Amino acid sequence: MHWTKLEGRRIAAWGFGREGRATLAWLRKRLPAAPLTLFCLPSEEEEARAFGKALGSLDVRTAVPDDGLLAAFDIVVKSPGISAYRSEILAARKRGTAFTSGTALWFAAHPEARTIAVTGTKGKSTTTAMIAHLARSLGVRTALAGNIGLPLLELDGEQADLWAIELSSFQTAEATNVDLGVVTSLYEEHLDWHGSVEQYVQDKLRLADASKALLINGQQGTLIERTQGHAGRFFFGRPEGWHVDGGWIHRGGDRVVQASIIPAPGAHNALNACAALAAVEHMGLDAVAAAPSLATFHALPHRLQPLGERDGITYINDSISTTPMATLAALETLLGKRVAVIVGGHDRGLDWHGFVDAVKDNPPAAIVCQGKNGSRIHHLLEEAGVANASLHTDVAHAFEFARAAVGTGGTVLLSPGAPSFDQFKDYADRGRAFAAMAGLEVEANSIVGMGIA
Repeated sequence: MHWTKLEGRRIAAWGFGREGRATLAWLRKRLPAAPLTLFCLPSEEEEARAFGKALGSLDVRTAVPDDGLLAAFDIVVKSPGISAYRSEILAARKRGTAFTSGTALWFAAHPEARTIAVTGTKGKSTTTAMIAHLARSLGVRTALAGNIGLPLLELDGEQADLWAIELSSFQTAEATNVDLGVVTSLYEEHLDWHGSVEQYVQDKLRLADASKALLINGQQGTLIERTQGHAGRFFFGRPEGWHVDGGWIHRGGDRVVQASIIPAPGAHNALNACAALAAVEHMGLDAVAAAPSLATFHALPHRLQPLGERDGITYINDSISTTPMATLAALETLLGKRVAVIVGGHDRGLDWHGFVDAVKDNPPAAIVCQGKNGSRIHHLLEEAGVANASLHTDVAHAFEFARAAVGTGGTVLLSPGAPSFDQFKDYADRGRAFAAMAGLEVEANSIVGMGIA
């Protein structure tokens, strides 16, 4: 929806996170005299009123809107975390209310932008940041924005030759006219937002419908099957393209750089680098020339982030891990080491059977379960006869047990495989708390390179 179609409409914003604030500022700039309404949490009211005063005017409401309240508006600009499948939204749609988002408004207002949009259950943030890093190494003025932590509307009016945009599964339906869509991986996640695994897959792959060309992980059968109808599809992770083999990143049959130069550890990050290289190459850039710059890439915080050593124990912060498959990928990077892994958190109903099957024959030194879904994970591990599994009330108790379980020379890995909302504000808050428990610090708590450079 283009912003000019907002004129003369009754407009509300729902959500007062960073994207909500960016959206309100954007709307006020273009519609200086229009009445605007904000639905926010009671805890946000004071800040929201101060924000509205700075804008000039804003009707702040703290009630959770039902379909009647929503139907009083022509357009509601919804924040990403609010599910599009909530009953009040579905009912308001039937009554004529249109729902859009800051992401959709940006795409509608920038039809000529050269865009690479990246999604995936895991790897999307790192891949998007790598794309921007590689392009900038070649002197291309590149924007890094989106779900990675910088709303697109905050950059409205800025100029870039290339836009590297991360999209969550909440946002893929909002992108339009994308030059290249990238899907890094596809596992079940966010079932509380989407309602089912099938709906999650469908929503994730809406990026394919919006993209002229589509780059996907050639190692995932389900992803290959579900995108076979896209005429512009090509692959990373296959021998004919960018792939990893023998510790090297290859372009077809040619070795380009050693995977070990990438500061972000793990085979999955080497595969993310292949996705980024294939993406920039598709956009007409010299990916082979850019590849050595991977050595200067800044690894993203809370993603297999080494915090350091204290009292002979190494601590690794992988708080971003919100699926069982992500936890398995983290454990694979530590094979051969004595590891206690802390798992569990907010329960989205994800299936942990695959995780249990994978660790059954070769479990880490300790699997320390905690959080809302900790008892469910622990039960599955016990049923399968997995050794060294324990259950604790919260992450603090789990941490103390994990530290004692590995002792000097061991590693404590926080890789929960679940969101943090049962105990923390977000994954970054959880990662900082883990570092504090260890008596260490998260050296970089923000992602390097966001914005335009």
